[in-house]
Formats: sequence, structure tokens, C-alpha cells
Amino acid sequence: MNINRDNYLNQLIAGRHNGLIKVITGIRRCGKSYLLFELFHNYLISSGIDENHIIELALDDRSNIEYRDPDALLKYIKAHIIDKEEYIILLDEIQLVPEFTDVLNSTLHIRNCDVYVTGSNSHFLSSDIVTEFRGRSQEIQMYPLSFSEYLQGCPGDKYSAWKDYYTYGGLPHILNMHTDKMKEDYLYNLFKSVYMIDILERHIIKNKYEFEEIIKVVASSVGSLCNSTKLSNTFKSVKQISIHHNTINKYLSYLQDAFVIEKATKYDIKGKKYINSLVKYYFSDIGIRNCILGFRQQDESHIMENIIYNELKIRGYRVDVGYIETRVSDKTGKLIRKQLEVDFVVNQGSKRYYIQSALQIPNPEKEKQESASLLKIEDYFKRIIIVKDDIKPKRNDAGILTIGIMDFLLNPNSLDI
Repeated sequence: MNINRDNYLNQLIAGRHNGLIKVITGIRRCGKSYLLFELFHNYLISSGIDENHIIELALDDRSNIEYRDPDALLKYIKAHIIDKEEYIILLDEIQLVPEFTDVLNSTLHIRNCDVYVTGSNSHFLSSDIVTEFRGRSQEIQMYPLSFSEYLQGCPGDKYSAWKDYYTYGGLPHILNMHTDKMKEDYLYNLFKSVYMIDILERHIIKNKYEFEEIIKVVASSVGSLCNSTKLSNTFKSVKQISIHHNTINKYLSYLQDAFVIEKATKYDIKGKKYINSLVKYYFSDIGIRNCILGFRQQDESHIMENIIYNELKIRGYRVDVGYIETRVSDKTGKLIRKQLEVDFVVNQGSKRYYIQSALQIPNPEKEKQESASLLKIEDYFKRIIIVKDDIKPKRNDAGILTIGIMDFLLNPNSLDI
């Protein structure tokens, strides 16, 4: 099954000859190897690169085990460069090579080489790249399939595909599963035998039960503001478990470094500043989130919010959780401060959008509720409400655009309608 991943392919193409090591990161099984060895390889051939000038190694292949030695790998690369024409180096699972940073930095001294690598997120993390390569790399973070990509390989119409997608997520191999049980088993096994083992072994976590409980609490609180102190209090009150907030912070950072979850920070729109005390966590794959909870907490409203967040990140936006402070009258007529939430404050260059996620807007009262925070924003950036209903895009008298989730996900220019 061939699925176009043009968003990432175009980033690799744009990075050619820029003098940097192109590093593809992302949650395991999201399609990094396929992107490098199939899509990008085929592009290189079609653009005129000689097959003999593409040096590629899958380092997780047992037959290539000798090249996990850093000196042997560097010798192999140099032995295949026999002229002054351009060479493309493609290395998959580079973290299996000890001292791989030395190897990759050495390739930068070979002037007619362009280097592309992937790495397993358990040993080759975004934070590692920052420290190890010190400005010599370009990171391309890859996500599971977007809904538009998922639709390419999903039989049936977009509505049945949506039901599958918000239940089982967008890890590409899900499309090869033909029953619900197969999909659930795949996600359970992947979570337990890959993601959990990776993190537990890398960080030498001794209390596996405690760590798993943290993940469940985070999964159940998608779309809710929280912090480590609130999570610690939840454990004490609900589970009668005492976990120090510093330990919770460490666990959360491990999950972020492994690309299992991402953090959106609270942003004061009027004050134009970040409030780091409260954040929201979203899962890079909603199927993994649902699997963690045993497919029981199928709150479509929060799931839709998570999917919107992922789509915005896939499109390259910076995404924060917004709020705006206003004054309202209490029952006695006294003015009190109240914070109104804006689900997403979305930025890219000079562009900004304010976005609310609302499963349904069945009546004027609900529309007023969802619009309240947007109406308090005093700048002139676009304000948008995304609903589940498949509706035609419409603007109200205040200029707020309401669009359906299908229009948003399937039209890459949907925010500029």
C-alpha cells in the first residue's frame, strides 16, 4: 500500500545541499524508514541520481551488523565514494552505532555527500540532537498519518474512515489490519513491547506500575489543563498513591522525548506571556492513547481536540493553549475576574489563528458559549470554530469562521478560507 507523505518528502527535498545532516525523528512505527528508503529513494532516482551514488544501510538488519562499528561504517561510506559526483547517504536506525555522532560529523567533511538518517526515538531523541550536533543538523519530526493520508489507504467513505481514525489512530500499519481485534492487539503489543520497553530501559525506571499509572492519568486528561502538582494530588486522592511532583515531571519528560506525548503551554493572549504553571498534553497518536485506556474513554470531544492539535503540528504550526482574562458580574453584581479559554493559539511566521474545538453547536446558546473567548480578543487575527458536523464554512456577524472537521482536515488551506 503506497501512501504519499508529501509533507515530509518535500522537507527532505528542500533540505538537499544545505550542509546539514537531515535527521528524521518521531514516534516509532510512524513511517520513518518508508519515507527514507522508499519515497525519498524513488525521488532521488527520478531526479537523475545514479543508483550507485545512493549509499544506504538499514542498521537494524542483522546482515549489516558489522557496520554498527563506527569505524567500519565510516570506512564503508568512504569506500563507496569513488568520484567527485554527488553522493546521497541514507542511514536507518543510526542509534545502533556507538559514537554515531562522530561518524555523522565526519561525513560533513566529505564535500560531495548529502546525509539523511533516522533514529529510534528511545536512543535518538530530539533533545539529544540539540546537544550532540550543535547546529549541524536539520530535524524533521514525523507524525503518524494525518487524516487525509489515512484516507488514501482506507476503504469506504470519509465518515467510516473518521470513525476508524479517531478510534485506532494513524500508525500506518493499522491500515493492514482488517478487524477491530487485530487493530487493538497491534496497538496493545506495540505500546507494551516497544514504547514502554524503550522508555523503561533507557531511563532505568524501576517502578513500572507507577509509570504506567502516570500514563493512564495523562491519557484520561487529554484536553484538560494540568501540571505535575495537580497530577500528584490526583494520585493521592483517587489512587491513594504518593508520587512526588518532581518524579511526575521526569516521567512526563520521558514520554515527550519519546514522542508519545506533546505539551502545549498556557498563553495569556492579552498579557502576551506564557504561564508555565499549567499545560495540556496531547498524544501524537490517538490510537495509542485509546489503547492505554482500554478503548473505554471514547470522549469524542477530547479526541477531536487531540486530532486537531496533531493536524496543526503536522502543518508546521507552533501551538499553544490560550486564555483571555475578562471581568464579569457575580450574583451580587460585583465585578470578578474570569479566565476564558481559547483551545489553540496557532502561529507560523506572521500568521496567527485562534481556534476553538466544539463537537457540536446545536443552538444559539452553545454558539455564544464557544464564541465568548474569541469575542474578547482585541487583535485582528482570524478566529475559527471547528465542529464535527459536515457543514459549509460560514462566518457570523463578528467575523468568526465556523468550519466542519472534514473541511479542516482534508483542505490543507482550510485556515485561510
